[in-house]
Amino acid sequence: MLQRLFLSLAALGLFWGCGGGSPQPSGTATPTPTPTLPTPPSGGGSMLPTGREYDLGAPTVTDLWVDPSGGNDSNSGASRGQALRTVAAAWNRIPRGSTLTGSGYRIQLMAGTHTGIPNYWEERFGTAQFPILLNAVDGPGTANLSDINMASCRYVYFIGLNITKTVEGGDTFHLERCDHVLVRQCRISCAGRRLAQEAFKANQTQNLFVENSDISGAGDNAVDCVGVQYGHFLNNKLHDSEDWAMYLKGGSAYFLVEGNELYDAGTGGFTAGQGTGIEYMTLPWVHYEAYDIKVVNNVIHDVEGAALGVNGGYNILLAYNTATRCGARSHMLEVVYGFHECDGETENCRERLDAGGWGTLAREPEIAIGNRNVFVYNNIFANSTGNSDKQFLAVYGPRANTGGVNAPNPALADTNLQIRGNIFWNGGVETPLGVGGDEGCRESNPTCNPGQLAADNAFNTLNPQLSADFRAAASLAPRAAVALPDFDWANLPSRPSIPQGTLSNTVTRRRDGSARSGADRPGAY
Repeated sequence: MLQRLFLSLAALGLFWGCGGGSPQPSGTATPTPTPTLPTPPSGGGSMLPTGREYDLGAPTVTDLWVDPSGGNDSNSGASRGQALRTVAAAWNRIPRGSTLTGSGYRIQLMAGTHTGIPNYWEERFGTAQFPILLNAVDGPGTANLSDINMASCRYVYFIGLNITKTVEGGDTFHLERCDHVLVRQCRISCAGRRLAQEAFKANQTQNLFVENSDISGAGDNAVDCVGVQYGHFLNNKLHDSEDWAMYLKGGSAYFLVEGNELYDAGTGGFTAGQGTGIEYMTLPWVHYEAYDIKVVNNVIHDVEGAALGVNGGYNILLAYNTATRCGARSHMLEVVYGFHECDGETENCRERLDAGGWGTLAREPEIAIGNRNVFVYNNIFANSTGNSDKQFLAVYGPRANTGGVNAPNPALADTNLQIRGNIFWNGGVETPLGVGGDEGCRESNPTCNPGQLAADNAFNTLNPQLSADFRAAASLAPRAAVALPDFDWANLPSRPSIPQGTLSNTVTRRRDGSARSGADRPGAY
């Protein structure tokens, strides 16, 4: 008989430490098409981010042990001595297509390389009390798996695994239409450079929590999320990618991105929004590319493009981040346009447009998606000589939307854009801001204009003198940061109605966990 366990967090053996210019964004990255209309996942309440690690609670589970060298798939799997040999055998013992009752399952992956894994992980429905765990029982990094492609699963937790792409093509870790997925203390990478298109890919998924993990090695993006709502990325290393280190786009919403290190990327560091075929977006989030995204206390370095960007966002906070050696292609910070198009699934596009979404029924021209309420506060953008001296910012001017449906015409990239309390050290005194004239943040903009930017930020007047661990010099301490205003939830289209996000923008701690006092000082530390 399989042993049933009532688990506490301590019994899971979890570890909390960290694992190991283009003035215009590059072309729209197209997610893998889905054969049917994307719909929100069901099976659990949606969770606005709190800044705390995901709480597993005390779930009830049945153990299934897997030993890749000494197990046997005819064993019971109830103990180390009765271990199965393959992960596929353990996975197939979990009922498919029905919500678990009475017990969840904990697949205890013993040390070694697990080759017998499912080709396609699908339709396993855990709950908060009866989840499905894949746990490296001998410690983080001891259980090795090849790439994972998972769809339509709920309450699945990956703990301490090495997930490695070994053949070219596809993604290392791919989620589609999943709900309540935790990735903790995992390493997601490639056995050879650029074997994966994306290292971590999530489509039309809700309640996604990625913590203390190392994600790298993609030909495109380290992290690519399309139509993903509710969750967080906390204390991860996201790196070694040709395009972005990370973006949340396609109607992604309600995410906290905090305490991460993003580095060795091409097109950009982190971006809220980008460009999407509207058929891949999930109702009701079909206007902006990103809603209610808070990006705080991160370090971004060694990125060819912009360290931080917003491409079609609503209520986006970029605060207390430190960026260095970024923007050699053009600029360090961008607030520009996202884009919507229809990538061929015309009926799915029409359904979203009929519901009030912003877009088109054609592939061309793309429809520009503007920004509203982008707050860029108390960051450090510091480059040594030779990194970037073309311009500090990219903020685009008005753009006509001809042929679009429902979308504002013209689109505006800088509605209630606020850039305050930041330190920029980049190039020389002749380095242009990159705004005004035909660009955005013109003199007529009350919240962002050349005079305001110069008054409310330090452009090449304060050298933060970053140390090797990205901390600013002690002499910077007198430079007080600016208090963060809260968001409102106004001026959104009435249809479809968008659930309200978190309005408070309070940041109570630094990247190292120490408390921030008042507005504190700029940067992650």
